[in-house]
Amino acid sequence: MHNHPFVSEAHEGKPWFEWIILAIVAIITVVAGLGYTMAATVLLSVTAIVTGLIRLIMREKSPWKVRSVAFDSFIGIALGIGLLVTYFSFFGLFPANLIH
Repeated sequence: MHNHPFVSEAHEGKPWFEWIILAIVAIITVVAGLGYTMAATVLLSVTAIVTGLIRLIMREKSPWKVRSVAFDSFIGIALGIGLLVTYFSFFGLFPANLIH
């Protein structure tokens, strides 16, 4: 009966960690707004990968919980890698973008 992931707040991540992630996302938003899209993309990707790795390594003791360990880890790591691959693939399609 307890084989499903919990979805109640009592079993979710730690609010202090979630506030740290919110602060990082706010900083990323400012960086992107200032026109530094590469830096913002890399920061967002690293944040996603790190949260995925934290969930994978710490498992149930992780301060970052959304669903199951497998889901959280896959989404975080895949999002981070996917953002990097997508962003840098545009430079391969349009090499003139590297020269400003």
